[in-house]
Amino acid sequence: MEAPAIGAPRPDSWMRVTPLGLYCEPGDFFIDPVRAVDHAVVSHGHADHARPGHDALLATPETLAIMRSRFGAENAGRRPRPLPYGESVTRNGVTVTLRPAGHVLGSAQVVLDWRGSRVVVSGDYKRAADPTCAPFEPVRCDVFVTEATFALPVFHHPPAEHEIARLLKSLTVFPDRAHVVGAYALGKSQRIIKLLRQAGYEKPIFLHGALWNLCALYEELGIALGPLEPVPKGLKRGHPPILAGEIVLAPPSAEATPWARRMADPVTCAASGWMTVRQRARLRGVELPLIVSDHADWGELLATCAEVEAPEVWVTHGRDDALVHALGLRGVRGRALHLVGRDEDDEAAELPVAEEAAATEPAA
Repeated sequence: MEAPAIGAPRPDSWMRVTPLGLYCEPGDFFIDPVRAVDHAVVSHGHADHARPGHDALLATPETLAIMRSRFGAENAGRRPRPLPYGESVTRNGVTVTLRPAGHVLGSAQVVLDWRGSRVVVSGDYKRAADPTCAPFEPVRCDVFVTEATFALPVFHHPPAEHEIARLLKSLTVFPDRAHVVGAYALGKSQRIIKLLRQAGYEKPIFLHGALWNLCALYEELGIALGPLEPVPKGLKRGHPPILAGEIVLAPPSAEATPWARRMADPVTCAASGWMTVRQRARLRGVELPLIVSDHADWGELLATCAEVEAPEVWVTHGRDDALVHALGLRGVRGRALHLVGRDEDDEAAELPVAEEAAATEPAA
């Protein structure tokens, strides 16, 4: 973008933090508000960003489809408006454009232009390639509003393909054990499946019921996932352990339930950027930690802030103190926003596993 126009308003004069979230005053709308509001722009479909009950709702077509799947059409915005990447709408003089964020299918950065001043709200994002969603596009701006989930130097995510190779190697080492991979229902599960397919794994992948509907939606939206099967239900007491030598995907919270104990001597796996912290893996009883993250790591956060060339960066949530300090050493003004309602884990507000499985798992 060109240099800000002479006399352009400072971004902090028209964007402010409220208990409901980040608010654009001249446009009179919120970005990822934590409760239902009259006018909302939603960056993506994870539960800590997408809430039910908004009146006017702007998001990508994919995010709106995800919200309908999760909340029902009646709760996914009374007046939903799909906005594809690269197209713009104007409200009260504020132009809103959505650009890919690379986080999950449909995830978007929210680009706001008003009177020669530009603010880009990243939402959650990653820079690594993902076969299930459009890649992040850097947008030059006056203020970049970024997440900081993994904003510590210890976090350096290896290539996801490397972690998938470790999973496939474990299958050959333990062919008589089921491999149960804990992965979030939206985004992570579909990415793991697609990476397995790219690595040449063609067998059916078995799904916990809580993952089924969103995998079906990804297929409807053009993301081919290959053969998927539900984990068998209705097994009688004393039934032999099942799914030896197979890959099973489930929500992270399912791995410590009686549901997982039906599997044949399960190898407990977890796909998360938090698996960098080995103590977390040990405390969760994870035998095979897989460092697969849908967020930018430390180096990617710093590189992104440099690419967008913003003289000022606002940090919404995560390890904001470390990122603000590092940016200051690079001559960039940093500001921690301390937004409420943002979770370290993308779907900490999941339904209880047993409840959601009963509601969504197809009959065996």
